[in-house]
Amino acid sequence: MFSVQWSEHCSYKCSKEVLASFKKYKEAVEGDGLENAGIVPIGDGLGIAMKVESHNHPSAVEPYQGAATGVGGIIRDIFTMGARPVACLNSLRFGPINGDGEVVQRNRYLFEHVVAGIAGYGNCVGVPTVAGEVAFHPRYSGNPLVNAMCVGLVKTEEVTTAGAAGLGNPVIYLGSSTGKDGIHGASFASEVLGEDSDAKRPNVQIGDPFAEKLLIEATLEALQTGAIQSIQDMGAAGLTCSTTEMSSKGGVGMEIDLDLVPMRDTSMSAYELMLSESQERMLCVAHQGREHEVIAVFKKWGLHAVVIGRVTGDGHVRVWRHGKVEVDAPSKAFTDACPTYRLPIEEPPYFRQATDFTLDDVPVADPEQALRTLLSAPSLASKRWVFQQYDQQVQTQTTLVSGAGDAAVLALRGTKRGVSLKIDGNARWVYFDPYVGGQLAVAEAARNVACTGARPRAITDGLNFGSPKQPHVYWQFERAVKGIADAAETLGTPVVSGNVSFYNESDLGEVLPTPLIGMMGVLEDAEARIGMDVAHPCDLFLLWYRSDAGRQQGLGASSYLAEVHGVEDGRPVAPSLGSEQTLCNILADWVEKGLIMAAHDVSEGGIAFALAEMLMSRGMGAEIDLPMDLGLGPRDDSWLFGELPGLVIVATNDPNTLKSADRQGLRLDRIGATTSAGKLTVSCGAKLLLEANVAGLAKCYNEGLTGFAAG
Repeated sequence: MFSVQWSEHCSYKCSKEVLASFKKYKEAVEGDGLENAGIVPIGDGLGIAMKVESHNHPSAVEPYQGAATGVGGIIRDIFTMGARPVACLNSLRFGPINGDGEVVQRNRYLFEHVVAGIAGYGNCVGVPTVAGEVAFHPRYSGNPLVNAMCVGLVKTEEVTTAGAAGLGNPVIYLGSSTGKDGIHGASFASEVLGEDSDAKRPNVQIGDPFAEKLLIEATLEALQTGAIQSIQDMGAAGLTCSTTEMSSKGGVGMEIDLDLVPMRDTSMSAYELMLSESQERMLCVAHQGREHEVIAVFKKWGLHAVVIGRVTGDGHVRVWRHGKVEVDAPSKAFTDACPTYRLPIEEPPYFRQATDFTLDDVPVADPEQALRTLLSAPSLASKRWVFQQYDQQVQTQTTLVSGAGDAAVLALRGTKRGVSLKIDGNARWVYFDPYVGGQLAVAEAARNVACTGARPRAITDGLNFGSPKQPHVYWQFERAVKGIADAAETLGTPVVSGNVSFYNESDLGEVLPTPLIGMMGVLEDAEARIGMDVAHPCDLFLLWYRSDAGRQQGLGASSYLAEVHGVEDGRPVAPSLGSEQTLCNILADWVEKGLIMAAHDVSEGGIAFALAEMLMSRGMGAEIDLPMDLGLGPRDDSWLFGELPGLVIVATNDPNTLKSADRQGLRLDRIGATTSAGKLTVSCGAKLLLEANVAGLAKCYNEGLTGFAAG
């Protein structure tokens, strides 16, 4: 029990001090005993619960169940707060899926079965999977990243606590029976993957989404009775985490009798029962004398609800099995007594080399062929094959679906307001400059929700890194967290919840540093939301601020260099955080006033890629003339494919109104108009930079993942 509770996965012993950079962590709604997810008030007495969690190692050895139980676990984190889950998102990373060889075949297998696991669980449990991202890189071979995010809706006065209280209050086991699956799952997540990883398949839990659906309804109904004093999911470490953490948070003790626990195998030892991570289970403390109300609700839903113990006043967790005391230890020893570490850091040589990188030896590629290459690259191509497997419309609140905009939008019942949701991250940017990359991750996620018309409000983050015992990895982690924290502070989007996943390494080495930002924004009127597609002739404007592209001209650490030239080097361009906040506010203002009909931020692949994405779905064309003072240097490819922060393309059918709109110091340039000719041309002044048939571009984009599936 100490081993799992003091593991990195549960204790955050190597990350806690660094995470102190998040000054407003969980500040949005604060309260004693809050656990699992952060809560953000959105008005009308409602709050959004949000959290992201990783399930990387389980997915590496058993991709379907690893991904499925990752979804199940994050959903339980949400409804344990008293919130109804309304949306799921995910962020996935795999090794290359194009080519031949055993490693590529394994990557294909993992990709196919992780997506199937997410779909299989999410679709059955009745929570829509509304947004996400997938990327591929050799550094993820052998160690895929599977990060699941969930969002829920709750009345702010009904948020529940995880801190146990009330001497003599009954402790109730809720949900499915306990089995031998998932034992040592938390410890497994705190180890480097190796040759014996396949032997750890029994460490991976087995999910039952239908049982989870029943558990959602039973839990939310039981909470409405007022009979539950506190409640927590049996997540990592199962009964160990729920008993020790609930006791510690409440400053009380807890006594349980394992003989009373519903179990699939009555021969299970105390060791197995306390460490099992069987899914779809909760632990609650009921008010004394009212336990029958909780039991009645769960019985109605066909689920176990059994009193297995009581709250005590001595601060100890005491566990009985077959009449023998198997555990007797202070609850806070499992939680607060774990030592924390600030490990050595070392700036790696590649970081300095990236600063000195130049484009002297990089030829300027044929522009149309380069754009086709980018559009067909698996990391950038359409992910329709993925998201068409997910039910995006169950619960009937999704008003902007995957592929239609920069973020998903939900029109929440019970209020006119909506929420815009996105999870995003660019590991290449973070690798070559962790601090700037962390800032860019926050800035882009904020831009994404702003492009739908929402004002960015809060963040949940998933921080995926290699072993913190490697000084250069801990340096990456520390710098990235600092970048995220500074950006979150400036943009007014506090980090209200999150997850750290270390030891993402295999025999092939550590993964790229991959911090992921789950962003939530609020629309005052959900019906006003916009997407990125342009369906009929309109004017196109570029809303932007000046940033220093430097001698690398926005091509440092870019997708263009990586996908077209096979070069990964250079530094990403740093954002102006104050300007990013202004930009987001302007976009939200314009959408509220109905001034723009579509918006799309410029990111990976540059301006040419962003324009192609806006045009392809409806087969429109466009004639574009870029402003000369973007400052992207003498190379044509930097103008087309340079990755500058703070650029958003907006479409309007009332250009005069937009020209007179308040832009608060940002630049706004008309760059052209859409046409029905189906051709994209991009110029800068008198110089033609690109001419391409949009239908041909769409074919590349839509077929980028074709034929990947494992045979």
